[in-house]
Amino acid sequence: MRRLKAQVLALLRADDLPSALAALAQWPPRQVVNPLIGLLYHGEPRVRWHAVAALGAVVVRLAAEDLEAARVVMRRLMWSLNDESGGIGWGAPEAMAEIMANHERLAREYACILVSYLNPDGNFLEHEGLQQGVLWGLGRLGRVRPDLVAAAVPFIEPYFASAQDLLRGLAVWVAGALGVPAWEGALHALRHDPAPILLFDQGRLTEHTVGELAAAALV
Repeated sequence: MRRLKAQVLALLRADDLPSALAALAQWPPRQVVNPLIGLLYHGEPRVRWHAVAALGAVVVRLAAEDLEAARVVMRRLMWSLNDESGGIGWGAPEAMAEIMANHERLAREYACILVSYLNPDGNFLEHEGLQQGVLWGLGRLGRVRPDLVAAAVPFIEPYFASAQDLLRGLAVWVAGALGVPAWEGALHALRHDPAPILLFDQGRLTEHTVGELAAAALV
């Protein structure tokens, strides 16, 4: 197992994500799920984000073999966000969203859970780092299945005024996915926001300003 973990880590450290995903596809999905979940906590941003992308691809393959086994992975990620788990659940919202972006059946079953993590009357996650993950996840899933994240609309707007640059930027990124007319005023106000954020999109981690994202969301 230690050797497998080292091999998976080496793949995810590389800049070439498509090649890493192709290499991971040579292993049975059940074999690499655990190493990938462990790497959601890794200290290197590239490794963490590549683990998110890879887990999405691997769980889709797992679902094709055994849908219930894929549900177990989703429930494991959800459990990691539960106070009773004893952990924090870093990367879990992002991984859940990536899986759902790639698998419609799982999305229809679990998207409401992702939305609930921003709902003050639901399973609200108080840690700002986890809120970042949920916002990224809503933006990712919203670009593929916007109907499944529409229920999150009432919970996004407060983040446009967040003092935390990444929360503000990710809220704008969600806005770019959902195109809510009522948000146009807030987006116009943010068009010149110079705060830089790192955003993982289409397999790459790139820097944008909040203002750039706001302008893109208004197009």
